This record gives sequence, structure tokens and C-alpha cells, in this order.
Amino acid sequence: MTPNEYLSKILDEQTLAEDSDELKQLRERRQDVEDLLRADFGSSPTIRYGGSKSKGTMIKEAYDLDVICYFPRDDDDAGGTLESIFENVKKSLAKKYIVVPKTSAIRLQGQNYQDFHVDVVPGRFVDDNKEDAFLHRTTGEKKRLKTNLDLHIEHVKDSGVVSSIRLVKLWRIRRGLSIKHFALELLTIEVLKGKKSKSVDAQLEYLWQKLRDEVESIKIEDPANPSGNDLAELLNDAVRQELSTAASSTLAAIDRDGWEGVFGKLATTSEKKAAVIEAARAVSAPSRPWCHC
Repeated sequence: MTPNEYLSKILDEQTLAEDSDELKQLRERRQDVEDLLRADFGSSPTIRYGGSKSKGTMIKEAYDLDVICYFPRDDDDAGGTLESIFENVKKSLAKKYIVVPKTSAIRLQGQNYQDFHVDVVPGRFVDDNKEDAFLHRTTGEKKRLKTNLDLHIEHVKDSGVVSSIRLVKLWRIRRGLSIKHFALELLTIEVLKGKKSKSVDAQLEYLWQKLRDEVESIKIEDPANPSGNDLAELLNDAVRQELSTAASSTLAAIDRDGWEGVFGKLATTSEKKAAVIEAARAVSAPSRPWCHC
């Protein structure tokens, strides 16, 4: 089996089928979230998928669903400020879920703090075109962030390196790296922008060589707001050093053990059957997606 064939099989193992239990549950959760928000805010907000589901970069080992909830520019039903919009959306979701505020999103959990892999992202459109939007930031000095969901999706989907992005996300999880998925996507696209025609194994080796040897020279910028959103904190000195160290040991593992030294052995047929049976058991008595708040 060639390296590229092996990596293709790893990607197959990490792909969530449209009829998989995981995606069925995510779709049900997304509908539940929309019903909850519509009950409080009516038809005003735009509610849709974002994140890896829309970008095509979802992996089974670490999947999240981003649900955006953007209000029109002149709509104050959810509040007159970005912070009040964030807080009011959080209160709405707290009627059924345990809510955990993140930097610009709200994480949903259930009884016993079960993680539902869902982040709701409140915001307000900048103008009537409903393209650019402002998000509230709960951390840092800058309290708002200008973004554009469609630009983010387009930037990743049209990058020509989506397979490599998915594998690098898997590498991040298995190495326990602290870099944010968003920053890792941008970094991978930046480094591989001249390597789109290369095989996936060649792309990954090139990426790790650059991280090992030239990590300090790599720069990333937000395609939605290149000059306005400073991403330096996402790629600070500690993150760069961590990436360089992990890349070095990864390349050494390939030299020593081949690609299985990075992503492990492929699942056997019996292991795949066992996983299907276990998944069926897990959903036979599903937890209720809410808490008594």
C-alpha cells in the first residue's frame, strides 16, 4: 500500500457518513437549537451551519457543529449591543442546555455536563447585505470581531488542500496540540498554497518540514478581515515552539515507522463491526439534550 493509499483509508475512517448516528444527532440538535431561538426571537435571525460541517473538514475523532445566529443590522430584539445579543442568546439556550461561554461562541452541554459538540455563535450583520458580521468577544481587550462566514467557507473549500487539512486536524488531536482549529486551517493553507498539485503525503511532509525548520517565518491572516483581525495570539511563541517540536518528532516517526507511526494501523473489518455495534448501543438509550435549569 502506498503512503497516499494509506492516508486515503485514514480519511475514510475519519469520515462521518450522512446517515451516521453522529450526524443524525447533530442535525437533530441543530433543529432543536433553531426551534428554541425562533421561539424567543422569531424569524429575525439568520440561523445556519458554519464551521467544519460547511467547510468539509469534519473528522470523526474531533467533530463540532457551529450554528450561527446573526441578527439584522437594525434589529434590537435580541439587544442593542453585541454583548447583550450574546447574553440574550445564552439565556435563551440556557432554558434547555447547560451553556458554556467561549471566546465568541456558546457551547452546549446536557445533563452531567455531557458535551453535545455544538457551538452557537451569536452576532449582528454589519449592513443589509448580510455578508460581514460583528461577533462579541468575551476575552481580550478587543470586544468585537468582524467576520464573514461565507469567505471563511470559500477560503477553505477552494484551498485545494482540504484532505491535508483534515489529516492535520487529526494530527493535532492525537498530539494534543493547543493551536486552534481555525489557526491550523489558515496555517496549512498558507504553507501549502504552492503545493496543491502534490500528493497528500508530500503535502504533509512539506508542511511538517516547514514547521520544524521555519515556523517563525509563517504568518496567517483572517481572510474575512486581513487588516482588522490580529491573529498573532493564535500563533504566539509557545504555539510555534509546540508545532515545531511536534513536527520534528512526526517526521522522525515517519522515517522510523512509516506513516503508521503517525496515524496508527488501519482498523480491521472486525474492529469496524465492533464500532458499529457499540455506536448502536450508545444511541439505544440517548440522553435528553437538556438540563433542569
